[in-house]
Formats: sequence, structure tokens, C-alpha cells
Amino acid sequence: SHSHLCHHQHPTMSTPTKPKVILAYSGGLDTSVILKWLCEKGFDVIAFCADVGQHHEDFDAVKAKAVNCGALKCIVTDLRKDFVENYIFEAIKCNAIYEGKYLLGTSVARPCIAKEMVRIAHEEGAEYVAHGATGKGNDQVRFEMCAQALDAKIKTIAPWRDAEFIESFKGRADLLAYCTKYEIPVDAKPKSNYSIDENLFHTSYESGMLEDANCTYDESMFKMSVSPKAAPEASTEIDIEFVKGVPVKLTNKTDGTVKTDALELFLYANEIAGANAIGRIDIVENRYVGIKSRGVYETPGGTLLRDAHMDLEGICMDREVKRIAEGMAGEFARLCYNGFWFAPEMDLVRNSVTFSQRDVTGVVSLELYKGNIIARGRTSPNSLYHPDLASMDIEGGGDNFDYNPSDAAGFIRINATRLKTYAALRANTEE
Repeated sequence: SHSHLCHHQHPTMSTPTKPKVILAYSGGLDTSVILKWLCEKGFDVIAFCADVGQHHEDFDAVKAKAVNCGALKCIVTDLRKDFVENYIFEAIKCNAIYEGKYLLGTSVARPCIAKEMVRIAHEEGAEYVAHGATGKGNDQVRFEMCAQALDAKIKTIAPWRDAEFIESFKGRADLLAYCTKYEIPVDAKPKSNYSIDENLFHTSYESGMLEDANCTYDESMFKMSVSPKAAPEASTEIDIEFVKGVPVKLTNKTDGTVKTDALELFLYANEIAGANAIGRIDIVENRYVGIKSRGVYETPGGTLLRDAHMDLEGICMDREVKRIAEGMAGEFARLCYNGFWFAPEMDLVRNSVTFSQRDVTGVVSLELYKGNIIARGRTSPNSLYHPDLASMDIEGGGDNFDYNPSDAAGFIRINATRLKTYAALRANTEE
């Protein structure tokens, strides 16, 4: 048995000749086996665990386990504020949504994590990074594209694409046997029959029993939200204030709670939206690698803030700017999902989105009730909405704007010219 290595590996034993690798480490079965396997392959391993708001994670236990498995050390970085301000709020600014349903909860966290991983590699003088993402998913693409964009020289080790590793670990039983051999502690709880990715933006559930697209799940699976059936009978009334497209204040008018700090505001949005059964979806989506995948997601706070933001844009964003911004949102979602966060085209999109938001300032009033987000009103100092102009019953409505209803006849006639021409062509060709 080589189990003694697990407990006596010490920084002073490492020699300068050993290559250094930063491993994205969760403390779970796969990455614990990978950590030990990398040590056995002759690497000095530094474990890195990103705190992006996983629910009830014990980071001290994760650190202890990493060192127990042979890591020189385990670095835990609290990325929550960075994640909210520089990633989640960027997505909300453009109402980003992938394939009409998915709010990018996993996708948007990957560049945040990868950036810190590369920073640590530089600080520690490591030329390798490693991750436990599978060879069939999006995350391998996201992690590695981000890492290579930030440092062209960095090399990635992906054990789940390594022939020898795959040969050794054909399934869960092989991983568990390896843990027994090297005395790696395994979570005593039975494995849930699906895989979970969690951060403060969302929780995703996929694979296992969920691979059957027609298989439903148990209500107890969810971590961030309740079912509409279990939501309160009384609604929650709130105001959300935005400045240049960014949420800056959330007020619960029902109980008086006010949040202004970005991270606290977002966590509170999760809390009240989740309590009111908001933000669950169950979809089959298209992965970048050409495979379809079934996923169940809950994104309570993100769903709420996106909804409020879209409402505010209605009153203070120009029609044509809105049309172009919607195209930008589609690009943002696709680029983010596919792993192109640190790409020139994403810089273009993000800068354009920020410019589009310069007048998106105001307050949206909403009511949350049993899965519904109900609009109750909105105000903006930059409002483009003028009741006298839109009015149907004020004589001379909109005099200030020189808008004459009789002009509409010519407007309609000119816009119809193209339609008449097309109709004539169809009539000729279909005789």
C-alpha cells in the first residue's frame, strides 16, 4: 500500500524538479482521486477551491481533505463579490438568456474561476492547471479557452480525457476502490442520483436519473427555491432600483428590508424569489460540443433581476437601441455559454451593452406570488414615455412634439409600398 504518502507528504520533501500544477478542486470524489493521481504521476499539486457561493460548503474540511490527499496546500478564494459585480451583473445588463430559457448560471461562473486559477498559477510559478471536467461537456471548453486566453503558455491536464486515467477509472466503483487503496475519505452519504453544480447564481441538476428526458424529479432535490404549492399565501411587494442597468437597491416593502451592497442585494434577491417559488426551469439544451443535454436549473434572484431590468428598459430605452441590444444579448449568451468570455468579440459586446445602458436608471415595483413576478409600476428620470404623446383622448395630444395623427396615412402608404410590390410579384409567379 502507498497510503503512507497520503499522510506524510510535506512541502519540504518536494524537489525543484517536480512540475507544479494548480488543480481546480471541489473536495468531491472525482477531484480527490485526480489530486492523488497527479501526486502519483510526480506533480507537486496545489489545490484551488473557488468560493462562488456554494450552499453550506465547509471550506475548512475541503482544505484538510486536499492536504490529506497529498496537496502541498489548498487555496480557497472568496470570489463571490467579483462574481456578482463583474459577471452576473454583466449578464443582467443585457438580459442574457441561452436558447430562450437558460440564464447561464454555470457558464458565467467559469471565467471568474479560471481567471483566479491562472492568477494563482502565476503567483505559485506553476506551468500547469488541471480540472475534473468530463470530455463530453461544456466546462472543459470554458475552463481551457479562458485559461489559454489569459496565458498562452499555460498547459492543461484534463484527466477525464487522458487515455490511461480513463482506462483506470471506468466508473464509480473504480474511483471508490482507489480511495480505499489510498485511504482517501469518501462522503458517507449515498450519492444522489444526479450531478449538481452550485453557486450563488444558480443550482443545476443533470445526468444520472435526469438523463431520461421524460423522467421527473423529486421536489426534495431543490436547494434554492420552494414549489409554488409550498409558497406563501401572501405576496411580497418589492422595489428594485437600477443605475445604468445595474441593480443598486432592493427594498422589500412588505417587511422593510433594504439591501444596497451588490453581494448582499443579490443574495437577498435569491432569498425572496426562492421563497416565492420563482426561477425553476427543466430543459433540453444544446451543448457547444454538439451533444444535447437535459438540465434542471433554479435561478431565483437572477430570474427576478432580469425580469425587473427588462421592465425598466421598456420605459427608458429607445426602440432601435433595444432591437440592436437584443441581438447583442444573443451574442453575449452564445459567447458566454461556449467559453469565449475573454475574446475580442465579447469585449465588443460587453462594451456595447454597457453603452446601451447609460439611460437605464430608475425603479421597478413588483409583486412576487407563487412563481409569478407581477409588474406593479416603474419610474425613471430618463423616461422616454410621455403620456400626452401616447394618449388617445387628449385633443391635440403631443403638440410639443409636432405629431399630427393625419400624417399616419402617408406613413402607412409608404411602408405598404414594399408589401404591394411583393404581392404583385407573387400574383404573377403563382398564376
